[in-house]
Amino acid sequence: MATKKNTVMYRGTGRRKSSVAQVILTPGQGEIIVNGKPALEFFPYATLVQDMEQPLEATGTKADFSIKITVKGGGFTGQAGAARLGIARALLEASKDYKPELRTKGLLTRDARVKERKKYGLYGARRAPQFSKR
Repeated sequence: MATKKNTVMYRGTGRRKSSVAQVILTPGQGEIIVNGKPALEFFPYATLVQDMEQPLEATGTKADFSIKITVKGGGFTGQAGAARLGIARALLEASKDYKPELRTKGLLTRDARVKERKKYGLYGARRAPQFSKR
């Protein structure tokens, strides 16, 4: 019979636009795995990875946790934003002492901006047909 290691895990869920990220923090060396790939391999731009790592840099725990992220829906920008919120929420679960740093940098606030729907009679959400007086 296999013995199960008793490891500590902290979970956080983040959302941005139509993306949802489920984050699992475990004590480790600081590697970030997104959908089974390293973060720099998964995201096309290094700036998205830097954006995603902001909560770790704010709390100074970049090398303390290994992070596994499962992200679904949306594009890569929304997915990186969702992962950032998920990481911040998981860090908060790890220790309540991180709350002031995360709150002052705005990392615990969900970005509620979503795409506006198209309206009938218009070409897009707000783009109207050209007006002709005559």
